[in-house]
Amino acid sequence: MKNRRARCQLAFLLLLFLLVILAALSVSVGSVSLSFQDIQAILSGADRESTAFHILWDIRLPRLLAAALLGGALSASGFLLQTFFANPIAGPFVLGISSGAKLVVALVMILFLGKGLFMGSAAMILAAFAGSMISMGFVLVIARRVRQMSVLVVCGVMISYICSAITDFVVTFADDSNIVNLHNWSMGSFSGTTWDQVRVMTAVVIPVFVLSFCMAKPISAYQLGEEYARSLGVNVKRFRAELILLSSILSACVTAFAGPVSFVGIAVPQLVKRLFGTAKPIVVIPGCFLGGAVFCLFSDLIARTMFAPTELSISSVTAVFGAPVVIWMMIRRKGAQR
Repeated sequence: MKNRRARCQLAFLLLLFLLVILAALSVSVGSVSLSFQDIQAILSGADRESTAFHILWDIRLPRLLAAALLGGALSASGFLLQTFFANPIAGPFVLGISSGAKLVVALVMILFLGKGLFMGSAAMILAAFAGSMISMGFVLVIARRVRQMSVLVVCGVMISYICSAITDFVVTFADDSNIVNLHNWSMGSFSGTTWDQVRVMTAVVIPVFVLSFCMAKPISAYQLGEEYARSLGVNVKRFRAELILLSSILSACVTAFAGPVSFVGIAVPQLVKRLFGTAKPIVVIPGCFLGGAVFCLFSDLIARTMFAPTELSISSVTAVFGAPVVIWMMIRRKGAQR
């Protein structure tokens, strides 16, 4: 028991250490390098008119916070979905939930931009949430008819392809200016984040994360089976609805601000469980949030610096590191079934 507790403490310290290191690199490394002294002077409020101040305060800090918040949200969303479906390869990207959110946001964005209207953060989140719930509805209908998770995943991938195809079709007939905005957003990126957007995503992500953490005990009971959860007084029907709602809000917030980000929701929860050596929700949920923040900060740092000044989409980088983890999980799961 003491060894397990010590391992969890070390794992949290490791994630916090990586988070601090990556945050420091994110604000200092780029097309314009900033020294520690520069950053210290800017944060103290000196030289507000300088280019360095604008780069740090208006560009890098909001992007840093967005990557950390949305990465944590996506990882927590993946854990909730994996709990709901009792399968480690369930996730908002694989099940088509992110693609559904992307489709509805694209439609609403074209509608707003076509009429010369500004699409605010609240409208984007609501559109993404509506798309997430629509896709989730299709997945749940299929899940009632299909018992095998592999078939459900394939159906989720097909839903994702359908949503992506419709999105591409809509973009084809959009105005040129709309296409540019949609293309940049649909590729997945934390760039262009503003402080207003950071405030909105914080107001959405943090309360939902806290609610998810407060559900650690019923999640732990549910992991042992529905009957066991019922015997402990858990209202399973309401509990499952709450899982879907919280997961959809988190993934919708990510899609609304950063576009579709792949594999984070699948890979990070599994890596966190291996790192901590436990599947207890009271440990894994905050671990997933920290792990998702670290993973997305690392991926974003690579996306914007590896081929600078050209910037890669965040999904391209997360796929490079996340896909092998998913492949390893599937091979390991198949081997265990034999």
